[in-house]
Amino acid sequence: MSRRTFAQAGAGLLIAGAGTGAGLGAATGTALSAEARPGTGASRTSRITRGTHLLHADLHNHTLLSDGDGDPALAFDSMRAAGLDVAALTDHATIGDNLLGEVLAGALPPEYKQFAGIHQADWARTKVLADAADTDGAFTAIRGFEWTEPLIGHVNVWFTEHYVDVLQAGLMQPFLSWLAREPGLLLDGGADGLAGFNHPGREPGRFQEFYYDERVRDRVVSLEMFNRTDDYLFEGYADGRSSPLVACLNAGWRTGIAGVTDEHGTDWGFPEGKGRTGLWVTDHTRAEVKRAMRQRRFFATRTSGLRLDATATPRRGRPVRMGSTIPLRGGKGELTLRLDLARDRSWRGRRLAAQVLRPGNEVPEVVAVEEFSVGPVLELGTRVDVADGDWLLVRISDPDQANDTPGPDGHPCNDLGIAYTSPWWVEPAA
Repeated sequence: MSRRTFAQAGAGLLIAGAGTGAGLGAATGTALSAEARPGTGASRTSRITRGTHLLHADLHNHTLLSDGDGDPALAFDSMRAAGLDVAALTDHATIGDNLLGEVLAGALPPEYKQFAGIHQADWARTKVLADAADTDGAFTAIRGFEWTEPLIGHVNVWFTEHYVDVLQAGLMQPFLSWLAREPGLLLDGGADGLAGFNHPGREPGRFQEFYYDERVRDRVVSLEMFNRTDDYLFEGYADGRSSPLVACLNAGWRTGIAGVTDEHGTDWGFPEGKGRTGLWVTDHTRAEVKRAMRQRRFFATRTSGLRLDATATPRRGRPVRMGSTIPLRGGKGELTLRLDLARDRSWRGRRLAAQVLRPGNEVPEVVAVEEFSVGPVLELGTRVDVADGDWLLVRISDPDQANDTPGPDGHPCNDLGIAYTSPWWVEPAA
């Protein structure tokens, strides 16, 4: 096990961080000055790829429209004040107006929203709020919803014209059929919505063990590995279940890896240590954010301001960015992985580990571990064979701290997760 160092680009643009006063200002609607916003974080430019820049995103948030505590009119302002570049409101769609009707649902007290979720007027209001907050080049605001089946699982949906709840589609197959036919917003050259698996394994049904539907493989784009402060890599392992990561990717889904706050409070964007997603985009617009999500050009972390970019290069091939497919001659070969990780000056020299994860039966197999100190770009090699499974990704961890939800005794990922790249998928070259 060798040690390397990573180069740290200078701290730059505003990103989300902790700040009690800032959170209070956002929650009460008080305008925050630029001086009050957090400003710690890495440069937004990768040292290993060109043509894109980094946006910090939180794609899973709640308000009083479902079971959150905060006024939805304040949510986008809070997240922008916290330094986030992209934010989505995804209140629960559970039974809504389909049980009682729109008029009666809208007249019931707020306590009803805790279990019923949004109705049509809420969905329309979320669109108004997102459209008002969205500003090309400065802040991307997205309307979404969380399809909420209490036993099967919760799925976030973004960029659709309509929503669906569990009375309309109460199993994975009807829900995925709805997604396949639902018209979405005409962005990124298409009118299709996107979806992602939330806190995988928290609900016992685990999406009917990640029921697979080839029709929407390209539209189900994310798997939450960080939700709030939790790492879901080994969720359920202590109860005899396989890793959600292994179950999802081995089922055939090609999801990127996301981190979210799943915020239910009133300080959207501000708490440090909750999940968030880094998106690599060519422009700061809704269309380009959607394109980056479709192409799985994103990573998960629980650290505000973190920059992570990753490529994999086959022998006699060109670098392939995370989230993409790598053709291998004969279905096997050597890959050189390059990782650009940075945060701020306080991280320079910090000891971390890069773990290369491959498919396993119950938990991911770790085929390489490289310890390094945060400094120059990291390179490490690994050999892959499609016969052993069609995916790989890199987990960044702190070997000196423990994972609160560990896997098998002695597993390398029983340390503290810092970040996950999205996967690469390998296949035999034509």
